[in-house]
Amino acid sequence: MSDTPHTPLSFADFKLNKQLLTAVAEAGFTEPTPVQEQTIPLLLAGHDVLGIAQTGTGKTAAFGLPLLMKVKYAQGTHPRALVMAPTRELAIQIEKHLLQLSTYTDLRIFAIYGGLGPKTQIETIAKGVDILIATPGRLLELYLKGSLVLKELKTLVLDEADKMMDMGFMPQIRRILEVIPNKRQNVLFSATMPDKVATLSEEFLEFPVRVEVTPPARPAQTVTQVLYEVPNLLTKINLLDYLFQDEETFTRVMIFTRTKIHADNVASFLERKVAPGQVRAIHGNKGQNARLNSMDSFRAGEARFLVATDVAARGIDVPLVSHVINFDVPLNYDDYVHRIGRTGRAQHTGAALTFANEAEMHHIEQIEALIKQDIPLLPLPPEVKVMDTSFEEQQDMNREIDERRRREDPTFQGAFHERKEWVKPGVTIDKRTGKSYVEGPNRSQKGRKVNPSKGKSSAPAVKAVKAAKARARGRRK
Repeated sequence: MSDTPHTPLSFADFKLNKQLLTAVAEAGFTEPTPVQEQTIPLLLAGHDVLGIAQTGTGKTAAFGLPLLMKVKYAQGTHPRALVMAPTRELAIQIEKHLLQLSTYTDLRIFAIYGGLGPKTQIETIAKGVDILIATPGRLLELYLKGSLVLKELKTLVLDEADKMMDMGFMPQIRRILEVIPNKRQNVLFSATMPDKVATLSEEFLEFPVRVEVTPPARPAQTVTQVLYEVPNLLTKINLLDYLFQDEETFTRVMIFTRTKIHADNVASFLERKVAPGQVRAIHGNKGQNARLNSMDSFRAGEARFLVATDVAARGIDVPLVSHVINFDVPLNYDDYVHRIGRTGRAQHTGAALTFANEAEMHHIEQIEALIKQDIPLLPLPPEVKVMDTSFEEQQDMNREIDERRRREDPTFQGAFHERKEWVKPGVTIDKRTGKSYVEGPNRSQKGRKVNPSKGKSSAPAVKAVKAAKARARGRRK
């Protein structure tokens, strides 16, 4: 962790200009968060910064305020600062925050991302941009089209770098680093520090100062975590139904699922239980406008529940989320930290509840090892009806357990290994069943004629005689 010479008590101690201080005050920020206290002086002094901080700690203002101070005012046409984010939701969120902080300046701030046509974005860029926020794919697309000039960049910010690595953006990031100016200030923020992020930081940060507000992969201390061991999908639904009867406690809830199908199923169940408009769902199959409208409705308090896959688990700043529920345990263990980071933000308290079936309990052990703390296990409330596990769901859980154990022990066979039977010499194997071919009543009748011929009627000479007789009978009539 870096040592700062002085810990300011207010934003005025950072020597920000009057326009920014006014915007900060209007935004309701009274005193800087720990990550802002450490990061802002370093960036104002021109250092490269490697920041390890959870979501909800004020990272956007931590790099945003020094960025606005450095760019100062609108100038030229091409962007002088670039902020890269892994998802369009996060890019939009950063754009909104920076526009709020730059209310009393003339800076041109714009976000580009996929999910919609590039024509309008190209037209806006052509009018002039000072600070550009972008997802890596759309940034590279517009650059290769010649619609974007990056030669005047002086500052580069990578936000949620670990998520970028998870989403496979490393090739695009490396290509972008090759075409932007070498002389620039660099900032990298990440909630966790896997090997890929460490490698990336070594490639483009020059003598960075490390800012570490919380240890990597540690959840915020303002979040209370609990765990329920739930046998199957239907019982998870019943547990949701029981918990959400307490409307005073579960005021604004985010529910995370592993798949789009589960997200739609949970949303459909909740829609039957609550008033219209109180449930929204976002995942990869939803259109861009639908996703934005759902987020805006949830952020404004119009919707009480937001059901989502991990597409929404990072960087989305929704105030006063009372609970996060992991309906499914994430297979990427870092995503657990980001999911529960949606609550307990900005020094508020929150709660995270996780539902885990038999196959998912192994992942809970790995998550506990990652975050270096135990998640308290609570018994199911007696009011929750425990449903029988369907045969198909039990098979899926058994298969997942077998696959995991086989990865750990290649010699493990389990319930779903391929059984080999010795074949005796001279025995014919039926390719359809894999078993010995059996003559008689078990033989397939497919393709057999109902009245097989005697063998003579199909001869050409016999057919010709029959045809001649038929013609003769026709003439006599």
